[in-house]
Amino acid sequence: MKPWQDFPPALARAVHTVLTDIDDTLTTQGRLLPAAYQALADLRQVGLRVIPVTGRPAGWCDLIARTWPVDGVIGENGAFYLWHDPDHQVLRSRHWSQDVDRSQVAQRLAAMRDRILHEVPGSGVASDQFCRWYDLAIDFCEDVPPLPAPEVDRIVAIMHSAGMTAKVSSIHVNAWWGDWDKLGMARTMLAERYGLDWGRAKEQILFIGDSPNDAPMFGALPHSVGVANVRDAWDRLEHRPGWVTNARAGAGFVEFAQHLLALRQR
Repeated sequence: MKPWQDFPPALARAVHTVLTDIDDTLTTQGRLLPAAYQALADLRQVGLRVIPVTGRPAGWCDLIARTWPVDGVIGENGAFYLWHDPDHQVLRSRHWSQDVDRSQVAQRLAAMRDRILHEVPGSGVASDQFCRWYDLAIDFCEDVPPLPAPEVDRIVAIMHSAGMTAKVSSIHVNAWWGDWDKLGMARTMLAERYGLDWGRAKEQILFIGDSPNDAPMFGALPHSVGVANVRDAWDRLEHRPGWVTNARAGAGFVEFAQHLLALRQR
């Protein structure tokens, strides 16, 4: 782990794509503050490709793709990506699984929801579950009192016992039946939308995040970055970022963006 302030200027000048988590990376205590939003716009204004990669739901991603200063968004931990087509002024989507019956998925997720709420008292359904397409989000600290780590682990174990993939973010445990993740869809989106070969391009891609569900991205990119609160989850990370900011959450993202832009001018 190295301080973000030590990132080499030559590497910064080569970057063409910034991928970023949202919760507790862009946001601060659940809020997207003006400085963090401006940092997104500043990165894009200099020609960098900017794409949030999040566990948040389709409903959120629709708004993000339409209204934020970004080039698209990967949602529900890689189940899909959305982008706004400026030539035709329409929102477009690409789904990891093209032939899924979402009504059947919803029934299975509802049954799993009921089981977890019964077996893990104090857990809750994420407030954004109503606008999810593919996954179940169980809240362990966003709108419910924080659960102890063993109870979070219990939620994950129940999901695994049902054959689900489960990922822990800073606020939710997300689970789904499928083989996608943030990394797989990031590679797919960059190849399909921009013709980028991951193996050749990864030295020019930065990812910034903070939690265990970001671990695949940390592990796949040689120059991944964590905002300072990534240290809170350090022992739970399968892969860790190479660089860490001094500031936490949204302020850490602002620090990341400002320093990246300054380095590119050297």
